[in-house]
Amino acid sequence: MPPRVFQMPPPHPNPRPSGPVADHAGLVEALRDEAVRLGFSRMGVASAAAADRDPRVHAAFRAWLEQGLAGPMTDWLVGHEFLRHNPDGMLQGVRSVVMLATDHPLPPPGEMPPGEGRIAAYAGGDDYHGLLRHRVNLLGAWLEARAPGCRTRGVVDSAPFSEREFGWLAGLGWFGKNCLLIDPSAGSFFLLTALLTDLVLPVAEPIRVDHCGTCTACLEACPTQAFVAPRVLDAGKCISGITIEQRGPVAEPLRPSVGEWVFGCDVCQQVCPWNRHAPGSGEPTLQPRAGAGGLPLGELLSLDEAGFRHRFRGSALLRAKRSGIARSAAIALGNRPDSGAAEALIAALDDDDPVVRGAVAWALGRWRCAGGELGAGAEAALAARLRSEDDIGVRREIDAALAAG
Repeated sequence: MPPRVFQMPPPHPNPRPSGPVADHAGLVEALRDEAVRLGFSRMGVASAAAADRDPRVHAAFRAWLEQGLAGPMTDWLVGHEFLRHNPDGMLQGVRSVVMLATDHPLPPPGEMPPGEGRIAAYAGGDDYHGLLRHRVNLLGAWLEARAPGCRTRGVVDSAPFSEREFGWLAGLGWFGKNCLLIDPSAGSFFLLTALLTDLVLPVAEPIRVDHCGTCTACLEACPTQAFVAPRVLDAGKCISGITIEQRGPVAEPLRPSVGEWVFGCDVCQQVCPWNRHAPGSGEPTLQPRAGAGGLPLGELLSLDEAGFRHRFRGSALLRAKRSGIARSAAIALGNRPDSGAAEALIAALDDDDPVVRGAVAWALGRWRCAGGELGAGAEAALAARLRSEDDIGVRREIDAALAAG
């Protein structure tokens, strides 16, 4: 999932399509009805023309990249920046962008049971990319049949497309201080999909009022303090970026703040007042596979590559790869020790991946400092592994774990 950054533009002349608007008001309403029938929650239309878009949004994005705040997505975002802001590169002659919102299940209330890790609410079920891609392609086929000669292309958020900017232009929400699009009637627990077309359609009116007001709940609740300022995110500190996109070790100062998250993070949305009445979703394929929205951390550490791919076949969690999930599971156990996972955590000191072994060493170091039976077992396991460890980075992690007091 791409990192989030947007500035709320000040008042700007309303976007208008760059060309004569055909009499498609009736078509848009029929398209909206078909979108809802297919399972989308809401729809809006924006102009694709550069002249109708606020240049300050692109300027803010460029400044964000230049400040080095894109974290693990820097190379990808820089390499695809042109496409993100030029939808004509995805569909030549595109004139309108139909933006579609799909509500997803809400996070489970309360704390996770001991030994379980948290995952973002949108990722608990099947990978939403396949579901939304299928639906938007059906919607595109419907539009092409209703308007013979038109062309369409469906886009989900894995493509280099500025879906939040077009979501705002299409009236689906405003840019919240947590960088997410917030719908005043539905909050922010929804996914975005785009249908590009060369038809010139009537556009929606963007929400130009900053309904966040003086509220700073999301900024204050962020466990890693990843927000540099309202609507400016340091993706290198964002738990979603760390647990999903980052390859390699997690910076030691950030590990305690990652808490029990192993894939994504919902904190800045959970505290948002606009989500008090978020509708959620009963879509079967998006419901948590684990039932309660948590994952057994010991099991995650015990999976080999084949087991991981089998366990999470068709799930968004494949994005983080086995190494990333196991690394995050170890960090979660370091933050909240669980005796039931002790055997799996100690066994993971022999993992083939040095990134996993390093995270396990850190976690066991936390257990060691806590003392007791778990602490004694952790110290013995660390000392034994140090005698055979040949990776210099892991040796440093073990040395630090044994020296901590």
